[in-house]
Amino acid sequence: MNTSRITGQRRPIGYWIKHLHGLVESSLDDLLADRGLTRRHWQVLNVVAVDSPTLAGLDTALAPFLDDRFPSLRPFVDDLCERGWLEGAERLSLTAAGIRAHEELRRRVDTDRARLTEGISAEEYLATIDVLTRMSANLTGPGETGETRDRPSGPA
Repeated sequence: MNTSRITGQRRPIGYWIKHLHGLVESSLDDLLADRGLTRRHWQVLNVVAVDSPTLAGLDTALAPFLDDRFPSLRPFVDDLCERGWLEGAERLSLTAAGIRAHEELRRRVDTDRARLTEGISAEEYLATIDVLTRMSANLTGPGETGETRDRPSGPA
């Protein structure tokens, strides 16, 4: 395997981003499995908790997590509605049960995030986010939308 001309490291940033994404995905899925939930369920609950999006708005907010298997978050929204945690025809909102579930899950996710960032200072974390944001902007073509630097961090 060749080493990076920039860092001299054997594995480039793409490897570490993909590797970390897989670890975050499986860690959250494992954390939520006892409730029959996945990371996508958590992301939907978390976005709806701070906003009252339409389904289209939710799909836009979480677009990086959509793929051929799940081109929309509709199945997760439907499941959360069936659980009695979400409601709304036009705009989605948490029910009282959804607020309680989100709060309980938020505590669990916060613990998992603390494990993820153990040994990393707030400054290091913010610098990493800043660098990744700028790298993303470097590869975003004209007219394409991408994350902006002043946007709060998205759901994990």
